[in-house]
Amino acid sequence: MVSKRTRFYILVSLVGISGFSQGMLLPLIAIILEQNGVSSSINGLHATGLYIGVLIASPFMEKPLRKIGFKPMILIGGALVFTSLFFFTLWEALWFWFILRLVIGIGDQMLNFSTQTWITSTSAPEKRGRDIALYGLSFGTGFTLGPLMTQLIYLHQSLPFILSSILCILVWSLMFWVRNEFPSAEDEEVDFRSNRSSFKRFYQAAKIAWVAFLPPFAYGLLEASLHGNFPVYGMRIGHDVDMLSYILPCFAGGSIITQLPLGALSDKIGRRKVLLSVIAGGMIIFIMASVVEQSIIGLFISFILAGMCVGSVFSLGVSYMTDLLPKNLLPAGNILCGIFFSFGSIIGPFLGGLFIDYFPGLSFFHMITLSLFLIWLAIFTRKEKLHVSSSSNQTV
Repeated sequence: MVSKRTRFYILVSLVGISGFSQGMLLPLIAIILEQNGVSSSINGLHATGLYIGVLIASPFMEKPLRKIGFKPMILIGGALVFTSLFFFTLWEALWFWFILRLVIGIGDQMLNFSTQTWITSTSAPEKRGRDIALYGLSFGTGFTLGPLMTQLIYLHQSLPFILSSILCILVWSLMFWVRNEFPSAEDEEVDFRSNRSSFKRFYQAAKIAWVAFLPPFAYGLLEASLHGNFPVYGMRIGHDVDMLSYILPCFAGGSIITQLPLGALSDKIGRRKVLLSVIAGGMIIFIMASVVEQSIIGLFISFILAGMCVGSVFSLGVSYMTDLLPKNLLPAGNILCGIFFSFGSIIGPFLGGLFIDYFPGLSFFHMITLSLFLIWLAIFTRKEKLHVSSSSNQTV
């Protein structure tokens, strides 16, 4: 069996593969459906399948994890992902592909929830920000590289699905060298006697750490609206489609640059201070983007800088949640992070579309700025009371 640090890097690699598959599927299926004459509205609705799968699975993740442990959950989730990726090659039908997206969403949630909970519950408090930043860095790198697979459809439509499925299997197989573990049993007997359902533990986690779920919500809203709405807005203000396709990855690319430094900084000065700073920086940059939006170079720079600021808010939010919750509520907290990310991913494109249609005189980036301001205000006004999850569960 591998060492704890090797296990950490295997878990991080699995997260990278999850990001890679999601980053590939969004543009790849959109291009295929567009080429087949599917309307843009149906195309956009189809894309929500993955996030709907995440939402369907999320409330039912905690009990199986406590019963069978981390390793089986990761193996099952990974198997659902690479099997579904291969099944895309067997039959091309809109409803069938939507079901496959749902299944991939369920598999991704099993994989991400299990790896995220395993990392947050075993990382030392003084290294937690760095470790979770590596987690976010791996997902962001995979999400950035995934769209490159779309070029392979010009060789054969099935090729991207087959290659990504094989890549998933190779990384997934590393889990067989990892020893299974279970979530912390600390205070579990009391917890289960007084709160008989997972939903009550969700309520407990939300009551204590609701503010930490706002950054994952913000990241989901940003990622989905920038990828789903900005291309439409960009074309309406006169930009070329090909150029827009190069601008979009700059956001994820910018997050890769600062993910680890921001995580390490949050270990030293606190998550709340870093979150407030990067969200404020994001607001300033998106205001600047609204001024220079007619310039391709200005948009390139804006997206890179925005990614450097707010591209890390998901991992920072997870770290913040881990600081606020006692260890026995971490599984519920990690599930809620995924749920809020999915809510943001579904709500973002809807709000962005309404804003573009009903406020044509305003910049799309004003909607992004307003959303970030409301989240910044909620974090700023919430009094901080940390409950750092460690072996001693010491309150600070």
